[in-house]
Amino acid sequence: MPTTTADVTSAILEKFPQAAVRASLDHAAIDVPATELLAVMQTLRDAHGFDMLMDLTAIDWAEGAAPRFVAVYHLYSSTNHEYFRVATACTGDDEAPVVPSVTSLWPGANWHERETYDMFGIKFEGHPDLRRILMWEGYPHYPLRKEFPLAGIETELPDPEVAAETGTKVKPAPMAGGPFVASSGEMNLTEAEPRAKDESWNESSEKPEA
Repeated sequence: MPTTTADVTSAILEKFPQAAVRASLDHAAIDVPATELLAVMQTLRDAHGFDMLMDLTAIDWAEGAAPRFVAVYHLYSSTNHEYFRVATACTGDDEAPVVPSVTSLWPGANWHERETYDMFGIKFEGHPDLRRILMWEGYPHYPLRKEFPLAGIETELPDPEVAAETGTKVKPAPMAGGPFVASSGEMNLTEAEPRAKDESWNESSEKPEA
């Protein structure tokens, strides 16, 4: 079994010629077509020791991009203590992007895929119970898509009891000093957290009590 991620990358590229090295500043990463995703993932798990699916998310490159949606997987080897990233372009279209489910390989992918579906609208083919996990069923938007505004969208509430307490709609959140910007360059990660350009709204809450 190859013991370095460079060895693993070479082995995967040799076995799956349609795979390609993906530019990455931290961990080894590859792009694979959706048609080969499950085979590549099973090989990484069974032949190269990447036994843990640590995270699963997606990227929306915005309307007009080809591909627009890319699913991203972070694997970890508990034997070699190495990470490996796999990305695959979704098939389908902007309204219904599709990618195979990896729940048959890692049952823990269940909630990761549901959240990604909930936030991006990506359908995971083969998922045993693909339904929203944060927003309610019937919610008409996908909050992590590029066209979704930072402040949100005013939306009718489906639950009569909740609507009676809060009003009939979920109202957009205030911008609260946005847009938000992050500092660039080498610095402490805490200092690099995005900050609002105008934080006067938050000054009173930051002052210690007398």
